[in-house]
Amino acid sequence: MIAEGANGPLTPEADAILERKGVLVVPDILANAGGVTVSYFEWVQDLQIYYWTEAEVNARLHDHVVRSFKEILAISREKGVSLRIAAYIKAISRVARAIELRGLCP
Repeated sequence: MIAEGANGPLTPEADAILERKGVLVVPDILANAGGVTVSYFEWVQDLQIYYWTEAEVNARLHDHVVRSFKEILAISREKGVSLRIAAYIKAISRVARAIELRGLCP
């Protein structure tokens, strides 16, 4: 298993080789989501002028990361694609849904 650090450290060629060898690669956009998530939590707390304890932040982060990984893993298995492609599928579907809800597409 390889968990990417940040900013696409594997080349597409390396990614393909590892996939052929059956190595599970957790893509950077999934493995590094924790920092972005906690930044969002900070923003929410500032807006609400209500602050969570470190334990509350860690519990919320754990729940979010575990849920996200399970969702991506399910897409990967359902569609027979890598975790990277599954993460892209999930991300693109979220953007498409947001556009649809805003009435920006038919």
